[in-house]
Amino acid sequence: MLPVIALVGRPNVGKSTLFNRLTRTRDALVADTPGLTRDRQYGIGRLGPVPYVVVDTGGLGGETTDLAERMAGQVERAIAEADHLLFLVDAHDGCVPGDAEIATRLRRLGKSLTLVVNKTDQRDPDLATADFHLLGLGDPVPIAAVQGRGVAALMERVLTGLANDDAVGGAEAADADEDPERIQVAIVGRPNAGKSTLINRLLGEERVVTYDSPGTTRDTVFIPFDRLDGRYTLIDTAGVRRRARVQDTIEKFSVIKTLQAIAACHVVILVVDARAGIGEHDATLAGHILESGRALVVAVNKWDGLDPQARQAVKDDLGRKLAFLDFAAYHFISALHGSGVGLLFDEVDRVYANATRDLSTPELTRLLEAAVQEHQPPLVHGRRIKLRYAHQGGRNPPLIVIHGTQTDAVPASYQRYLVNRFRRELKLQGTPLRIELRSGTNPFAGRRNKLTPHQLKKRRRLREHVARRR
Repeated sequence: MLPVIALVGRPNVGKSTLFNRLTRTRDALVADTPGLTRDRQYGIGRLGPVPYVVVDTGGLGGETTDLAERMAGQVERAIAEADHLLFLVDAHDGCVPGDAEIATRLRRLGKSLTLVVNKTDQRDPDLATADFHLLGLGDPVPIAAVQGRGVAALMERVLTGLANDDAVGGAEAADADEDPERIQVAIVGRPNAGKSTLINRLLGEERVVTYDSPGTTRDTVFIPFDRLDGRYTLIDTAGVRRRARVQDTIEKFSVIKTLQAIAACHVVILVVDARAGIGEHDATLAGHILESGRALVVAVNKWDGLDPQARQAVKDDLGRKLAFLDFAAYHFISALHGSGVGLLFDEVDRVYANATRDLSTPELTRLLEAAVQEHQPPLVHGRRIKLRYAHQGGRNPPLIVIHGTQTDAVPASYQRYLVNRFRRELKLQGTPLRIELRSGTNPFAGRRNKLTPHQLKKRRRLREHVARRR
């Protein structure tokens, strides 16, 4: 099992910056704002060929709100499963009371830890670390996470100590990129639709912070998850609102990371709030998913408690405002109480299988011929468009390439007819289907017909014969 190293400390001491440095990614959102990280973020780091799991956590101390207490609970879970702690402090701030309080808590746990003094760039390391000897946690290790100075030496020291420790355990998970067989499932929706509640219900624990306030989730969190024979990586994302309402810089970065998660995943679960109704922002987000070409499952959350009349109104709203998602399956669930959630991943497996199916060229060509025979393409300048054969050009989304003549003149309505026909015959529910039309080219176009000596003599005799007849 890989060693687990958790990053802990006050808000804004550079934990997420160090996380990104260790994992060589930008998975953790970074800004000069305290309290940005709220959930546990897992990633894989490497020191040469030696891998390890690093866990980014939210800041300890500061506010005493209910949300802050939930964030502290996430940190405590990370500490409990870690083999080693990196306690980060800020050289710019010096040793403050908040650091002393955290040091006292960590000392009681008896965990293996290293005191790390961050932001020591442009200052003497000995002077920068002098104050932190008062914490009684051993010799502080100076680093500059932004520049990467001292980070390799720090990890070599930590991993050398763990290699000699037989008590090293395992991570909750490796990063999604370490296991390409996992199906990556992005859970998206507008703020407060119940995305994090759904993830916690699936996992059976409060893995991500949930709170009855829009915008609780800010960063994109990757969570490996095994169910029956299926292996998945759940991607919890920040809520996406209409662009005009996104003013905060951090929220803008969160939205960008959500859209990146949609583009990078295999399947999207779009969570909509049945009680709030289907809004313009739901339709906009659904449009982004459609453009990405990802397989899709729509989870209509907070279905419990609605009377039959309200439920019918929601269904009518879905059919009217999300009509362009006619290929998607809808599941009516309650993430809080668990009703309908168990069937959700059966649908995820189904749509992923549809999105990645192998489609044979003979079958596609046969279906194309049947579609053309039933409904001929239109005439163009008196000439009939000819569609000759089809083959698969890609997966997730499935791409069908159709070859023929004058295909650039095929109208959009006929293309929709072909898409619907292929989808119905192939039973490709839950995934967008795209077609690409290609015109055949004349291999002899632009080439002069060079005659052989025999052909030249024959043509000369023919011309002489015609001249005599005149």
